[in-house]
Amino acid sequence: MSSSDQELEVKFYLSRRGEMEAKLNSIGQVSAPRVHEVNLRLDTKDMSLLSTGRLLRLRQDTRARVTYKGTGSEVEGVRLRTELEFTVSDFNTTLKLFEALGYQVYMMYEKYRTTYQLSNVEVALDEMPTGDFLEIEGTDSGSIRKVADQLGLDWERRILDSYSVLFERTRQNLGFSFRDLSFENFKGITITPQGMGVMVAD
Repeated sequence: MSSSDQELEVKFYLSRRGEMEAKLNSIGQVSAPRVHEVNLRLDTKDMSLLSTGRLLRLRQDTRARVTYKGTGSEVEGVRLRTELEFTVSDFNTTLKLFEALGYQVYMMYEKYRTTYQLSNVEVALDEMPTGDFLEIEGTDSGSIRKVADQLGLDWERRILDSYSVLFERTRQNLGFSFRDLSFENFKGITITPQGMGVMVAD
């Protein structure tokens, strides 16, 4: 969280994750070791959240969390969204509660994430089924840009879209019919940056 109920972040597509990992280990501190995440995106039957650019997510990693994100906008080159997040005691019971309230899972996505701290900026190294990404979140655009420069990333190739938007673009570009962004679905499939509509930034 970059400030009170606000999220400021950008993403970058990586072609050399090992080199970036070594760089992060040399200049930053691991704040959360590599962990497997399972994320469920929920919506109403008429997809009222998706149609208005909002998100309701239930995540399981070392804990279970509910996250709401509002409609995003670009502010000084980074993505700004309202974000409300809290921890819950039981993942499955929380899912049943949302289903009882009329929400349904329309997409699952998973990743492996290692989180680093560089001064007051949080950097997440994400291993997705479609490739490797770096997500930088901070309190202001200047500090985010500074860390991106420090890591040798091309700022002009930053990504403001969410992983689900990138996946939907990939599905359309490559004609995939499956709805889940899972490692199983992408086993044996190589996704190019062009297929996702992104550019290599490292």
